[in-house]
Amino acid sequence: MALELGLSRLLSSISLLIITLDIDLRGILADKTSIDQHLDLGKNMLAAGQLADALSHYHAAVELDTQNYMTYFRRATVYLAMGKSKSALPDLQKVIELKPDFIGARVQRANVLLKQGKYDLATDDYTEVLRSSPHNPDALHNLEHLHHLPQDIEQAEEFISQHNFSPAIDILSKAIEISPWDPTLREMRAECYIHQGDYFKAIQDTKTTAKLVSDNTAAYLKVSKLHYEIGEAEESLIEIRECLKLDPDHKECFPFYKNVKKLVKQIKAVQDKINSQQYEECVEKARKMLKIEPKVYSFVHKAKSHICHCQSKTKDTKEALASCDEVLEMDENNIEALCDKAEAYIADEQLQEAINTYQKATGIDGNYQRAQEGLNKAQKLFKQSQKRDYYKILGVKRNAQKPEIQKAYRKLAVKWHPDKYDKPEEKKKAEEMFINIAAAKEVLSNPEKRQKFDNGEDPLDAEQQAQGGNGFNPFGNDGYSFKFHFN
Repeated sequence: MALELGLSRLLSSISLLIITLDIDLRGILADKTSIDQHLDLGKNMLAAGQLADALSHYHAAVELDTQNYMTYFRRATVYLAMGKSKSALPDLQKVIELKPDFIGARVQRANVLLKQGKYDLATDDYTEVLRSSPHNPDALHNLEHLHHLPQDIEQAEEFISQHNFSPAIDILSKAIEISPWDPTLREMRAECYIHQGDYFKAIQDTKTTAKLVSDNTAAYLKVSKLHYEIGEAEESLIEIRECLKLDPDHKECFPFYKNVKKLVKQIKAVQDKINSQQYEECVEKARKMLKIEPKVYSFVHKAKSHICHCQSKTKDTKEALASCDEVLEMDENNIEALCDKAEAYIADEQLQEAINTYQKATGIDGNYQRAQEGLNKAQKLFKQSQKRDYYKILGVKRNAQKPEIQKAYRKLAVKWHPDKYDKPEEKKKAEEMFINIAAAKEVLSNPEKRQKFDNGEDPLDAEQQAQGGNGFNPFGNDGYSFKFHFN
């Protein structure tokens, strides 16, 4: 009885074991099928250039089988195609651990290490490859680079210490072609470019290091400051914000951010005032720019240029001339400042000086439209000034507003009213003066006619030709009634 019971229990255990083995086997087969599907799909996605999708399938394959070296290798291949060499390295390391004789994986790892500038480790891998495959072309070719690269970089460092930056840049550029993922080489070359004043190239190299090194706040700060030095406030603000994304309380980035933000706001305010032709407010905002940043050449130059331009549009012709001279002291060939200065000369009725200044501008760039048009205008005005000048007749400046023109006209109209004079000679002179005064008022009170006159054309002469000499009525109704009594 006991024997039968023991046999029954044994048979039950065997049946349970068979069921369990069957379940495990089916699970293993199912996993194997799923892994193969992910590998096939990943391969197809990789061939189609759909790297993100390929990567997701290789992730799944790795999770299902952590001991399959090929899944790690294929995932590393996708990482490299995506430019993620840091992520590829652990996978390549795992492949070599699982299959030490896999030459392809060791070559790939050596290539990554070489591009990262890790020359000793790359040399070890290539040497190991040649032990198994003495004629491997990648190993042979890249070991040649590794024989001289460290010495070349030492030579570049020596050139830098001697402030001999051009040959240092040449050496570093060749090294970067071989090791494009080495941040140190790019940092060295960026410093060389800065010493040469080539900030744009320095920015490009430093921005690359920000991507190569994780949480590289120093790179973002440096790029921001380089943009700032060349007067690119908006770009500077963008880069310094990247630093603060990594560290909101960064002791250097945060105060610099506050200053740049304030300056950007002021620059926009100046431009808004220019666009809305609020020139006096423009001058005020530009002076605030100088208070925020009184040292950096680009922003000082920009602020003073705005002051020069906006003052040339106001009554402050003497201040405008002085401000434009400040800009030209910083940059004697600044065409915009020359044109602004010439406009100030015109407003101040120094027409010959305006002509001379425009001629200097056209001498710098004969195709610059503003200078060409300004020169033509100044020459017409000079010729016109030899004849009848309506501004001089009324005794007002070229930038006089309408109320000033009306006031001057009324004062002179009363003074030269012909009825006030009895002697024939005096009356004749008064009539001539009154006609000229009325003509000046007619032109300068009419925006369209005044614009023509300001451009060197006498609108009354043109009207007289078109209308037989009846260009305007000097006795029209303007709020005053004058009666002429001719003897």
